[in-house]
Amino acid sequence: MARLGMDFFHRQVDEVARDMVGKVIFRRMADGSVISERIAETEAYGGEEDLACHASKGRTKRTELLYGKCGVMYVYLCYGMHWLMNVVTGEEEQPQGVLIRAGEKYDGPAKLTKHLGVDGSFNGRDICSDPEIWIEDDGYRPRIIEAPRVGIDYAGEYWKNIKRRFIAVKGE
Repeated sequence: MARLGMDFFHRQVDEVARDMVGKVIFRRMADGSVISERIAETEAYGGEEDLACHASKGRTKRTELLYGKCGVMYVYLCYGMHWLMNVVTGEEEQPQGVLIRAGEKYDGPAKLTKHLGVDGSFNGRDICSDPEIWIEDDGYRPRIIEAPRVGIDYAGEYWKNIKRRFIAVKGE
């Protein structure tokens, strides 16, 4: 297996989101044990023009990381109770990121972050070099289907319906 480096994330968000499906995310816990989960679903959020992307309202304290270097984690609190985990992609100053939406065993972004013990303290960490969390490629390539993203009705018809969700087909 090979740890994903900055070159993997230094691409357009849709490419990275698709290619992250099937990779394995690892987390070294406080006791030294390592847990993992295969990524089964991602969503791409790209640019200020994407009305579902946090950067659609421009550069703010919250979105600053999206404008920075790729491979950095963007972790935020959703509905005031669930931590969601993203990885910044592409070029600096072009805000985009991939939401890691589900694992094979953990079928939602909040369930996945809870399992991995990811919270706001991970915001800003470099997933390419961090000793506590990283993603590896073991060569597995699932068949992937595309679908509209979830929970973004506020973004309008076009952005709500565009297929920027990438899902591994189960059992294949």
